[in-house]
Amino acid sequence: MLGAVLNTTLAAEFIRLPLQKRSISESVITGMDPTKVDPSNPITLFIIQLFIIIAFTQGLGWAFQFINQPRVIAEVIGGIILGPTVMGRIPHFTEHIFPTASIPYLNLVANVGLVLFLFVIGVEVDINVMKKNGVACAAISVAGMIIPFGLGAAVAVPTYHNFVDTDNVSFGHFMLFIGVAMAITAFPVLCRILTSTKLLDTKVGVIVLAAGVGNDVVGWVLLALTLALVGSGTGATAVYVLLAAVGWAILLLWPIKKGFVWLVKRSGSLEHGPTPGIMTLTLLIIFTSAFMTGIIGVHPIFGGFLAGLIIPHNGGFAIALVEKIDDLVSLLFLPIYFVLSGLATNLGLLDTGKIWGYIILLCVIGFLGKFIGCAGAALAMRYPLRESAAIGMLMSCKGLVELIVLNVGLNAGIIDQKLFSMMVIVAIVLTFITTPGTIAIYPEHLRERLHGPTSTHKKDHEHATVGSDVSFGGGSGGRENISKFLFILHKLEHLSAFMFLTQLLEAPAPSAARKPFDVSEAVGHELKKGDLNDGSTSSTPENVLARLPTTTSTSDHASSQQTGVAPTIDALKLMELTGRTHSVMQSAEKDQLLVTDDALQLFKQFGRLRGLEVKPHISIVEQDSYHQAVSDYSHDLGSELVILPWTVPVSGTSTELIDPSIIDKEKDTGGMSSSNSTSAMVSQFETIFGNGGNDNSGSPIYTHFIRKVFSECSEDIALFVDRGFGSSTPLQPGSGQHIFLPFFGGPDDRLSLRFVVQLCKNINVTATIVRIEKPDNANDDEDDAVSNVGGGKSESIQVHQAALASNQLTVGPTNSAYPETQARLASDTADNIAWTYYSSPSATGRSSSIDDALRRISFFSTQSATPLSFAFRCATSTIQSSTSSSSGAVGYWRPMLIVTGRGRRSSPINHSQELNKILADKGLNPSIGAELRKTLGDPATSLILGGGLPGTASFLVMEAGKK
Repeated sequence: MLGAVLNTTLAAEFIRLPLQKRSISESVITGMDPTKVDPSNPITLFIIQLFIIIAFTQGLGWAFQFINQPRVIAEVIGGIILGPTVMGRIPHFTEHIFPTASIPYLNLVANVGLVLFLFVIGVEVDINVMKKNGVACAAISVAGMIIPFGLGAAVAVPTYHNFVDTDNVSFGHFMLFIGVAMAITAFPVLCRILTSTKLLDTKVGVIVLAAGVGNDVVGWVLLALTLALVGSGTGATAVYVLLAAVGWAILLLWPIKKGFVWLVKRSGSLEHGPTPGIMTLTLLIIFTSAFMTGIIGVHPIFGGFLAGLIIPHNGGFAIALVEKIDDLVSLLFLPIYFVLSGLATNLGLLDTGKIWGYIILLCVIGFLGKFIGCAGAALAMRYPLRESAAIGMLMSCKGLVELIVLNVGLNAGIIDQKLFSMMVIVAIVLTFITTPGTIAIYPEHLRERLHGPTSTHKKDHEHATVGSDVSFGGGSGGRENISKFLFILHKLEHLSAFMFLTQLLEAPAPSAARKPFDVSEAVGHELKKGDLNDGSTSSTPENVLARLPTTTSTSDHASSQQTGVAPTIDALKLMELTGRTHSVMQSAEKDQLLVTDDALQLFKQFGRLRGLEVKPHISIVEQDSYHQAVSDYSHDLGSELVILPWTVPVSGTSTELIDPSIIDKEKDTGGMSSSNSTSAMVSQFETIFGNGGNDNSGSPIYTHFIRKVFSECSEDIALFVDRGFGSSTPLQPGSGQHIFLPFFGGPDDRLSLRFVVQLCKNINVTATIVRIEKPDNANDDEDDAVSNVGGGKSESIQVHQAALASNQLTVGPTNSAYPETQARLASDTADNIAWTYYSSPSATGRSSSIDDALRRISFFSTQSATPLSFAFRCATSTIQSSTSSSSGAVGYWRPMLIVTGRGRRSSPINHSQELNKILADKGLNPSIGAELRKTLGDPATSLILGGGLPGTASFLVMEAGKK
């Protein structure tokens, strides 16, 4: 009976409650105002607010990057503009877009994001970074806290009596708050400034990051102390609050951390990144920690910060974890927080000269305290004057962390809206001057970068160069054996190309036959044993084009191979440095990445299996600095040849880089190019340079990087255009590789000639080299032929020439005849000497290893008025012979490798007119032909875009260095 009465009473009272109801049919069509606050459906107005916030802050961020300002400046200013200072003065703007009733929803989302952001800051704190810099880091960090804190406490006295409600706010609490606000450094914004100013890989950047970590931790501890004192009624309560906070921190940083690390290892997340279970556990720890610090009496954001400190940095786990939440926090949550700060900022209250005088005073005190403290400590640690000044300038940055501190003080009642607005101006000014001030004090040409090889590697290079290059300047006119290579890795897909080239450079086989270990010798048994002999035979090919060279046996090769040092390979992995947190963490933890990067470790192990030493390196720089990193590494490592990969993207639905049906079709047609095969080859480059790219298309940005390296690197360069295996047919045992080289003359072709001979020292590599010279009267005949073609063809040729001449921004001038007769004669003489040295059977001065390699090379020399067309026919004939089943040749590792000189500088033959005619006859897109010519040069472009079998080959395009 009692239960029935209670149910009846509760039901009656429930009916009388003023519940919020919303009609299902209510919409803008029936007259609903979407900007009206509806507690039953707050998502409508929230989406409007979110769209305005993100569009406005991101738009300002895009504009501010042109004046080298961090995005946080744009977001803070954007929040102020959307607040009562600017947009709030528009009638009914605030009451419709940011009404008071909607602020709690924004505040909830912003605080969730703030907890996650403080977690990310905690993850960024890496004690190992501080340990590496030791005393200097500690000295700069301590000086950067004590002096600004003291000056802040001094300026707090007049500020307290002029702008603070002295009846409700204790001077001690206010002084502590102002001291923390002046002493703290915006570590996250500091990382972004170091990235934008390209200082992250310099001595200054490293020491500032290390000092900023210590400054950040101490600053948050002091702010937690301030809040504990303000939130407690008595001193005893404050002590209990602090003890409870310390107890939770110890519990989190010791047993909970140990258990979390154990689970991370147990789940395999250290090796493969965080699993969904580990991500769920991490989020629970973050918000549990925020809940604990909130109910203890300290702000919940400190719980997020403490949770970040337990994340292990081993194996790149911290980087992978931050990568999953970084964009959501920075692009969604933080802009909402900035706008809320802007809504609390009213610059209209700053309406007297006295107020602006105090703003200037606070700016001066905030800057001088940091600058004098940090720069003075750096000078005391014997840093140069400019570097010390740059350290002081960078450490004076405030930014987002200052804004968080001010909001905490505003919510705690320590400061009011007027003083809050004053301090926001101070934070904006100090952050705004950081970037231009640093660039002015420490310009780029004075910086000492650390992204190159270590001092140990440099010493090894200096020691190795003494007495090296014994074959340089021999009868070939250049370095006959390249021993130091620099391979540039950009993507995992480039690894296949480098493994192929590494196999070509494989060390020679041992001269002595290997015998199996006989265990009877170890136990004293007397057994009859015999030696193992290699019964294989060798064959010496005829040096004619009609018959391809064949490989020789291991024993014959070993007997004639000259003993020498195996080549060494430096593998440089390029990684883009962005403004994201995980990218900055990658730069700070580069040593761990060297050990955990899959591509570098796989390449290193493959090199060991082939008998070659591969040294891994990582350079984390901005994308527009890739070419400079390559140039710096090649110089510091003493590299003799820099090899760049270029994997042509997959076209259509085939899983191969080259459609196998093309090769089969070309075999059936005798290698003659057809429109179908030409379009198939061009379609792969259409995805890069054309307008019809798809989701799998390549990017012209990478080709611009290639051209910048060609233009600015002083060492010899080779670009490997990887076309894949060309089919899924299993390789036969004993496979090898055949190389085709069209030799037109010039320094690039001479470098190619020497390198092909070096590759043929591998017993599984053969080559066909054709020298093609142009008759003296061929230029006049070519001009007449071009002028006599039809009007449409002539216009098409002119279009191709105009496309080549346009946009010459990343390379040197196009190939042209030598401007001076003397230089032309010198180049022709060098060409003749090099050709005679290698092609003559009885040349003097050649080593036995070169003589052995020349037995696997056929030479052919001719003249032609159309050298590119003749080279195309020779390449087609060579591929047909190498792939013919009737020839009895063994299979090859890959489709034929064609080696060419780039010929963009100092080429004795001008191919422009002939190539323009070839491209016009094919009806190809002028922009594709022009971009490919500017990247690869004319010889390689004619073979690729000419269609037929040569288009299926891989290409190695070489250019002699400026040295």
